[in-house]
Amino acid sequence: MATDPALAANPLANQPIRQTSGEGGALGRTGFSWAIFEWARNPYYILIVIYIFAPYFARDIIGADLLASGTLAGLPDDQALAAANAQGQATIASVTKWAGLIAALTAPFLGAALDRGGRLKPILAIFLGSIVVCSAMLWFAMPGGQGLSVGAIMVLLVVAYVSYTYSEVTHNAMLSVAGEPRRLAMISGLGLGLGNLAATLIFLAIALLFVLPAAIGWPFAIPQFGVDLSKFEHARLAGPICAVWLAVFSIPFFLNARDPGVPGASWARAFRDGALSVWRTLRAATHYRELMKFLVARMFYADGMAALLALGAVYVALFLGWNFLEMLCYAIFASACAFAGGLIGGWLESKVGVKRALLVEIMLMVLAGLTQLSITRESLFLGLIENSQVWDGPVFQTLSDIVYLSLISVVAITVTASISSGRTMLVTLAPPGRSGEFFGLYAIAGTITVWMGPLLVEQFTLWSGDQRIGMVSINILFIIGFATLLTVRMPERAA
Repeated sequence: MATDPALAANPLANQPIRQTSGEGGALGRTGFSWAIFEWARNPYYILIVIYIFAPYFARDIIGADLLASGTLAGLPDDQALAAANAQGQATIASVTKWAGLIAALTAPFLGAALDRGGRLKPILAIFLGSIVVCSAMLWFAMPGGQGLSVGAIMVLLVVAYVSYTYSEVTHNAMLSVAGEPRRLAMISGLGLGLGNLAATLIFLAIALLFVLPAAIGWPFAIPQFGVDLSKFEHARLAGPICAVWLAVFSIPFFLNARDPGVPGASWARAFRDGALSVWRTLRAATHYRELMKFLVARMFYADGMAALLALGAVYVALFLGWNFLEMLCYAIFASACAFAGGLIGGWLESKVGVKRALLVEIMLMVLAGLTQLSITRESLFLGLIENSQVWDGPVFQTLSDIVYLSLISVVAITVTASISSGRTMLVTLAPPGRSGEFFGLYAIAGTITVWMGPLLVEQFTLWSGDQRIGMVSINILFIIGFATLLTVRMPERAA
């Protein structure tokens, strides 16, 4: 049997050996239990970080409070609004920056400790408890200086974001024992699909119970449960909903998922030895050359993907003028497509291999994103087709709206599929028994350059005076990531 050269040189290699593989597939007891965890947890990220709470915090708390303060009173209305929106976006960027920095500096050490310590489920319960408490507290995030202060809201978001990252590292470290090695792709894809399906159901509930009754008096005459949209209670309620959802639906995971931890192992020793192992892993990077090339590739394409997702909603609101109901429908549609993406990613990996699947997913994501940028309120495809009204319904009335929405399906599917494929590729390339440690490095690769995409967009926009050119600059990151990924050689067992 071949010996891992880094382990051979590592005096800590005699640590407790964990189980490195499991049994069954995506619908088996342990595989489905692993996957259903993302049904419980992922709605927090989708509702709070992306679609509902973050825009509400930026626009209706930060921006509105700045306008009400009189600080921008000397500016014309359009300039004052732009300045307020910029401050809101900067605040969200600051939250992401600090959360990403904390996670980047600590996640690899957590991952290495997880490979050496005791049971993982109790550690995971602590991280989930932190998310539940922080999420529930967001109900008290109110405009006009009421409720929590801006600083307190930012702290809650940072703590929850870091806890979410830690929970992801811990959960990913349990993937290798969730099922048979050849079925891990489908298990991983099912988890992402279930997470997006859960978010879709919550979006539908918010639309049917609160937003549609207030907008058109259907399917109820008034918003249910006394929710007052004028006080932004529909946006604030997203926090408590995600908290309850996470607490309830994580129970099947804790009852049935397989825990690779070693009972009775010392966590103090695990963190100490894990820190030394991370240092040795970084120094011995030449022994894991292909894995490190993949992590570098992910660093670039994941940053481009994050910027595309974060700024895509801003582009829609600016160029197509979608209202809150349309944005909510957009979120529902994207989440539903992302559910399919998790399953499609696993299927594609089984057909062409994980590396080819990831390359295809990145390429389709770029092509769909570029096509989206060719659409404005006036025309489609850089002016080749004039925009026109298709119907007079409450949402998506024009040809531009409908075509853009159809392209969102491609982006949502490929983004989710690429996340699934990336996790499978990490498991395939990581040394046996050390997946937790390398998932920590995997987390770094997704957070350490989180500033690069927004910086490119900012500089290209200022240079060109055109926001679409600014968005196009994101593709520089995709190109670097794609080119680096092409050089990764997969082991024969994964070919």
